[in-house]
Amino acid sequence: MSSTIWVPKSKAGEATKVAVDVGFRHIDAAYAYQNEEEVGKALREKMADGTVKREDIFYTTKPGEDLLPKDASGQVILDTVDLRDTWEALEKCKDAGLTMSIGVSNFNHKQLEMILNKPGLKYKPVCNQVECHPYLNQSKLLEFCKSKDIVLVAYSALGSQRDPNWVEKDSPYLLEDPIVKAIAKKHSRSPGQVALRYQVQRGVVVLAKSFNEKRIKENFQIFDFELTPEDMKAIDGLNRNFRYAKLLFAADHPNYPFSEEY
Repeated sequence: MSSTIWVPKSKAGEATKVAVDVGFRHIDAAYAYQNEEEVGKALREKMADGTVKREDIFYTTKPGEDLLPKDASGQVILDTVDLRDTWEALEKCKDAGLTMSIGVSNFNHKQLEMILNKPGLKYKPVCNQVECHPYLNQSKLLEFCKSKDIVLVAYSALGSQRDPNWVEKDSPYLLEDPIVKAIAKKHSRSPGQVALRYQVQRGVVVLAKSFNEKRIKENFQIFDFELTPEDMKAIDGLNRNFRYAKLLFAADHPNYPFSEEY
């Protein structure tokens, strides 16, 4: 179980401390979230007071300079760097001790194969972080990643926040799905807990985003119940290859990963 810290800067520090106190040890962050300073300060405080040791924390980030650089017409400026060259740069970061592990995000199986088959590959991706939830269960990609000993990490595991910049307003509410709600009722759990437990039982590392203390605690309380095979099959049946985060600003890029089913 992991906590993703894409929350307002003013609440990021407190949310991080609550998550660590509850038991979260994987903190998913990014330069784009613009709150890493607050998250880092909170983690240092929890280490200083003895709550957690640095070696117990798995901290993920995605570096960059500008968030989404745009041209004079307001279009996002895209580049066509060879992904294998980028991977070599990440390998150098690992060799330099700047990071413990390196992985990728939003890669389909062909892009993963491009890295895995790269001549002179030194380190293969540890993980692939992608959108994954009952409406987009990524079963084929999950099977491929398992076959290559790559961990699949799920973002938007509870659906997604309704940010109009990223999500279309008529997108379905996963946590209001009748089947998810019925299974939750059967187990005396919340729909969110069912969605998270579903991923854990599939062997997926799941990210849960919240800055609400009650919800953070609830999101972690998924290890004392188990979904039945019938539950899992019913949730699998919800798959409709629906994406909340389509990243349409990059749809014309040759490396746009969502043109493939997986």
